[in-house]
Amino acid sequence: MQRKINGLLLCFSLLGGGIAFVLGELLLDRRPYDLPNIVLVGIYFAIVALGVGIGCLLAEMISPKLNGLSWKQRYLSLSWKLLPLTVMLLLGVGTLSEFVYELNFGGVKPVKNVVMVIDDSGSMSQSDPGNSRYTAAEALVERMDSDNRVAVVTFSSDAAVVQPLLPLSSAGNRDQVMQVIRSLQTTEGGTNISGALTEAMNVVNSDGNGSRGAMVILLSDGVSQFDTSSELNDYVSRGIKVNTIGLALDDPSGSNLLRDIAAVTGGEYYDVADAERLGMVFQQIYDRLGDRTLLTERTDATADSPYYAAVRILALTLIGTALGIGLGIIFDNRHLAKSFGIGGFLSGLCAGLILEFGLSGSSFGDPLVRLIALLVLAGIIALFTLVVPVGEGRLTRRGSRNAGAPSQTADSFPSPRRNRGSKGF
Repeated sequence: MQRKINGLLLCFSLLGGGIAFVLGELLLDRRPYDLPNIVLVGIYFAIVALGVGIGCLLAEMISPKLNGLSWKQRYLSLSWKLLPLTVMLLLGVGTLSEFVYELNFGGVKPVKNVVMVIDDSGSMSQSDPGNSRYTAAEALVERMDSDNRVAVVTFSSDAAVVQPLLPLSSAGNRDQVMQVIRSLQTTEGGTNISGALTEAMNVVNSDGNGSRGAMVILLSDGVSQFDTSSELNDYVSRGIKVNTIGLALDDPSGSNLLRDIAAVTGGEYYDVADAERLGMVFQQIYDRLGDRTLLTERTDATADSPYYAAVRILALTLIGTALGIGLGIIFDNRHLAKSFGIGGFLSGLCAGLILEFGLSGSSFGDPLVRLIALLVLAGIIALFTLVVPVGEGRLTRRGSRNAGAPSQTADSFPSPRRNRGSKGF
């Protein structure tokens, strides 16, 4: 055995990882058949195994530096047959890792209840003359998942629950909520944010299912008397985020208040100058609702959890190790399985760290982080034969017993056979 590297295998492995990245991003973006995250992530890493595996196989076919010429002559067809086994291995490991990552530990509740708190005070006739806020809220309800529950609170000088929490599991319920929003109109009066958030908390408390988390979307264009140090205690103690939207706010005290409400409760503040953009902002808030996958930024209650950070890193380490061992299985070589497996452990650890500390929710930055993680995953595995020596060594068989013996030709003479009965002369 010796330490060596196949430069072509490194290039093809990176190329395969890059192609897998493109296909994987299309999968994440389009979510065919509305696949659940557990299945989606499993398929993503199966695609990675397919891309890297084909790249490595093609490289060794062209230049068999790691497995030797005898592998190409005798076992190449077997390697192509073993490729699906590695793909299925990564599908299983990726699915299992995502399943564990999505488990809720330490009292974490998935956010399923959404309370929309909408300002309908008189000033909205100038800030939102076209009632775009109602159109945006209705469009969001139409796109929400069937396991969500939604409620609507409106406020001016007073606050009112116009739609109590209602599950969207049926088309009739969804249509009912949309009809309620469609009937809303701008009224007269001031901006009572305190009363609005009190009513929103009453709505949250009305749900007797303790396993469901809640989130509030608060939209306003005005200033209100509000004490963030005392009036948000219930939200903070229960971990309920208030995401705030400031619409066409000219008075900085109004935007500062909404920003403080979001900051105290762990939510996000969105400053919107044009009411036509509200639909995009509502959708952006919803898209970040409880999102927790190995491939995306955590935006639920576990966003700053060191436990889930460790789980992601360990999961990628396991996936990298499985990928390395899977490549060894493809080549039916125990030495390569060892070298690639150890390299996969290290590359998976690096990829996990890159994802954990690189993902930020950016539509441009996150795909770039995933690309870097995949290239690191594929590249370190391919380079690790410089660290752990490799040689020929079948996983499934040792080869034909007489494969190395010269074949007997017609002109050769059989070796003399010893007469066990002869004692000599």
